[in-house]
Amino acid sequence: MTTALRRSRNFAALGMRARSPSGRWQVDVAPRGRSSLPASGLSTGWEPAIVLTMVGALLLFGVLTLHSASAVMAERHGDPHYYYVLRQASGIGVGVVAMLICARVPVDWWRRFAPHLMFVSVALLVVVVLPFTHSIAPEINGARRWLRIGITLQPSDLAKIAVVTWTAALLVRKRDSLRSLGRGLAPFLVGWGCIVAPIALEPDYSTACLIVASCLIVIFVGGARLGHFVFVGLFVPLVAPLLVSGYRGGRWESILLNPGGPVPESAQQSYQSLVAMGSGGLGGVGFGEGRQKFGFLPEAHNDFIFAIIGEEWGFAGSVVVILCFLALVTVGFRVARQARTRFAELLAVGISSLIGLQAFLHIGVALGVFPATGLSLPFISFGRTNLVAMLASVGILLAVAREASGGGGDRGSDDDWEELVPARSWGWR
Repeated sequence: MTTALRRSRNFAALGMRARSPSGRWQVDVAPRGRSSLPASGLSTGWEPAIVLTMVGALLLFGVLTLHSASAVMAERHGDPHYYYVLRQASGIGVGVVAMLICARVPVDWWRRFAPHLMFVSVALLVVVVLPFTHSIAPEINGARRWLRIGITLQPSDLAKIAVVTWTAALLVRKRDSLRSLGRGLAPFLVGWGCIVAPIALEPDYSTACLIVASCLIVIFVGGARLGHFVFVGLFVPLVAPLLVSGYRGGRWESILLNPGGPVPESAQQSYQSLVAMGSGGLGGVGFGEGRQKFGFLPEAHNDFIFAIIGEEWGFAGSVVVILCFLALVTVGFRVARQARTRFAELLAVGISSLIGLQAFLHIGVALGVFPATGLSLPFISFGRTNLVAMLASVGILLAVAREASGGGGDRGSDDDWEELVPARSWGWR
């Protein structure tokens, strides 16, 4: 081999071309494959990059907004002004670790262990509402939603992921009998009831409705008949009295029947939220300059943090946050469309719907469209259990994208109830 040929091959290995007519060496820096994340094993393609960018932006913005919304309350309780920010930061750390782990777990693992996740979730929810567990599941603000077992966690946040995963897995398993009411829809209703019933007993009707809505979207994409949804709608008159009972009736009446009249005590939160949103105007009053957090708006750091965003960042800041969520959900549905298996497609749809619906309901409460529900704004509101659960679900979404791009697992499956989905078809079957 001549010296010139060896030199040419060495430069080619470095990505350099041969000499140009001008006598200079040229370097080829163009990517030879798809644009992708760095070699972290998370995924390839631009979709995961957009997901991580949106989640990172929401987390950063959430920490800033949380400090503004919670500093006054922390100092009122004798704590440092950064007390809630430090606790949220610990949740972000745990959540990021959970996201990285879930991003590396094969998607098929979630299908195989979906029944186990459901069983654990139901067991935790039942422990919360048992009459003799007040020592570890105390009543806070009229509801028992938290477990204190060395750490404080909210089992309903974990149940959201479990029930969506279980629904997607059962849809694939029962794809041949899905159009039947007894053998198709009934098992889903039983499973959902095991989750929703203890959540309603806490009581936490907003989370129960969120779970049912997310699961209905999953079975719609999975090919459920229109008659199934009509049948589910027959249960609405049965649960409607629960949704308007007690103080909830005053909230619905204030919003739907008498929006401009005297504000009942039960609707004061929604009223103060509208005051905050209206005070922000187009550009907001300025970061940290909001007034509603000074005792006027309860739970400003959690249930009504979007109202603080509207007050301090105005219409412009609110629109940016909404667009971030829209981008995240839209890309999530695109990941679902490109999924390599039917289960992965349905799981990605369920996770994207869960994040989008929770954000939609929280923002609707801040705008006075819905009564106060107690749902946090994903990635922004204070609440470490919800934060960890949301970041873990993002990790699952990244895992779906990774396997869709051929980065994990075999392209086929020998399982007799797994069905490959072409990347070009959406699957509205």
